[in-house]
Amino acid sequence: MIAEHTPLMIEVAEITIHNSVYTTLFFDFAIDFRPGQFVMLWLPGVDEKPYSLSYYSPTRFGITIEAKGRFSRRAVALAPGDLVGIRGPFGNGFDIVSSPHTAVVAGGCGMAPLAPLVTKLHPDLCFIHGARTKEFILFQDRFARTRHITTDDGSLGHKGVVTDLLAAEIQHRTVQNQHQFDMVYACGPEMMMHAVFTLCESHRIPCQVSLERYMRCGFGVCGACVCGDRVVCTDGPVFDSAQLRNMADFNRTALLKSGRAVPLSDYVTWRCQ
Repeated sequence: MIAEHTPLMIEVAEITIHNSVYTTLFFDFAIDFRPGQFVMLWLPGVDEKPYSLSYYSPTRFGITIEAKGRFSRRAVALAPGDLVGIRGPFGNGFDIVSSPHTAVVAGGCGMAPLAPLVTKLHPDLCFIHGARTKEFILFQDRFARTRHITTDDGSLGHKGVVTDLLAAEIQHRTVQNQHQFDMVYACGPEMMMHAVFTLCESHRIPCQVSLERYMRCGFGVCGACVCGDRVVCTDGPVFDSAQLRNMADFNRTALLKSGRAVPLSDYVTWRCQ
């Protein structure tokens, strides 16, 4: 593990531009990592932000960035050889359920932290990926297994949302008297994850989701990333059904950089600036 308090300066080894929205930065560096954990990325003179790992091998890791604000636009403009600061990895990752009866549900850039998880799961999992348009579907050629794609505008795959496909699969298994899911994993917009959680709860299916909140430290001392009585950077970012049931702020409120609690919709708007 890299030091918690002082960023380690490492070079960007390679950059992959997926489209006008998403870019992945690769680093040739060994890091002890569990799918779902994150690192703090520091751009000197700019800021420091948390990012989940989207690629991982014993000698290389990658983080995928959606260009939407000042920090992220600067990050995707980096070039190989540029130095950045890294701290981590931090947090609790996903608990791996080794069963063919699992589902992964990704929304937009939520595909990034789920990608290393998919490589650890049973190859016969149910894999659902949704986005606003086909441009926001990440890693289309990365996985050999078939993904069920859905887009809001119908530009690729099913026209609709991920819960349409998840609900249909759950219903199919119920009608056919097939084994129901042992676990559903999800990451994406919080409204989407809450819908997945609610659907799973109604069918008594356990789930794990990866939450996002504003983070300063990454190791639980600043209190900026609280959600209910949980500290997202240390208690999460991955939370299971039992924890989510008792998180009053899940899909409701979040803290701005100032520490002021606002409705989740206002928080999302602020994070995109």
